[in-house]
Amino acid sequence: MNLFREHILSLPTLIEEVFPIFKAEAERVFDEALCQPLTRLYTVGCGDSHHACEATELAFELLGGLPTEPMMAMQFARYAMAPTPNLQSPISNLQAVIGVSVSGGVTRTIEGVMRAAQRGMTTLAITSSDTTPIAKVAQHVLTTLVPDVPNAQGVQVPGSRSFFASLVMLYLSAIRLGEVRGHLSAAHAEGWRSKLMGCADAIRETVRLSDAAAKDLAQQTLDATEFVFCGSGPNRASALFSAAKVLEASGDPALAQDVEEWAHLQYFAKMANTPTFLISASERDASRAEEIGVAMRTIGRRVIEVRPQGSGTLLRYAACDEIFAPLVATIPTMLFASYRAELKGEPYFRNFGGGRSIENGGGISRIRTSELVV
Repeated sequence: MNLFREHILSLPTLIEEVFPIFKAEAERVFDEALCQPLTRLYTVGCGDSHHACEATELAFELLGGLPTEPMMAMQFARYAMAPTPNLQSPISNLQAVIGVSVSGGVTRTIEGVMRAAQRGMTTLAITSSDTTPIAKVAQHVLTTLVPDVPNAQGVQVPGSRSFFASLVMLYLSAIRLGEVRGHLSAAHAEGWRSKLMGCADAIRETVRLSDAAAKDLAQQTLDATEFVFCGSGPNRASALFSAAKVLEASGDPALAQDVEEWAHLQYFAKMANTPTFLISASERDASRAEEIGVAMRTIGRRVIEVRPQGSGTLLRYAACDEIFAPLVATIPTMLFASYRAELKGEPYFRNFGGGRSIENGGGISRIRTSELVV
């Protein structure tokens, strides 16, 4: 059984199940006392949690009406929040940070939240329960418990359900923030929630549109030794997440890049026929994505377009507002990653072998037990 694909197919139901619970959580936490004074927001995480932060930046700025900066946890904790001889005073609680960690135990994200609190910032955590380590150090907690998948067989599968849960909570938080701050009327806020909920059906339609094509593409690219994923705006996060799923599922080298930056960097790569996924919402990014696609093909890249409509080598996803695109645009690329791993007979995460144990052991990166610097 292709367990990764089974998880992908479960995502629409997951969104429908958690939506009312997460909406209530957002309404509980983002009250007037918290929202009205804010002047700036940081969203912080590692891995998929960081990708979720990147994916929702536009939502917080356009729907929440608040300048927002997504940052990797290490950068935020030890650089953005690092005290210096000339900067010892508190930042102020007019700025806030949301630390995103599904397990709640990722040391760097915890460290970032703790350092932000020391600097006087308002701190929030998005995590699976109110008893996780990050929940214990944050002032406000939004819980995102994700139901188990039936027949999971005890296998650790590349993350999709936890990523989507974090996305939904972040999107609902952005909408609630905008509503409380008066940036969105109650009617407009409800309209955006309806659009977000509608992504469940858009995912179902995307599976219908792209499942067979993703399997065929996995077969056609079995000879490939590396992959590149490109996107802009929210879909830059889609590219980051998609590359991560290829790495986790089949172990193949995969790189994510901003569409514009590809023209300044990967354009000069020596290997001509690298499969290159061009993820586009066909909205703000449309004209530049079209130009870059021409450049990619001219120098010999195998271009796979991931967008709502078009021709050529295409993985289609159902149309949705660009703000919510990562919920839908990542479905075809995840299906591709799941089929590649299946066709190659590769175990997910390399079975955590060769020192890759989940925690402790030979060459482990010690994600949850590394040094905490506060």
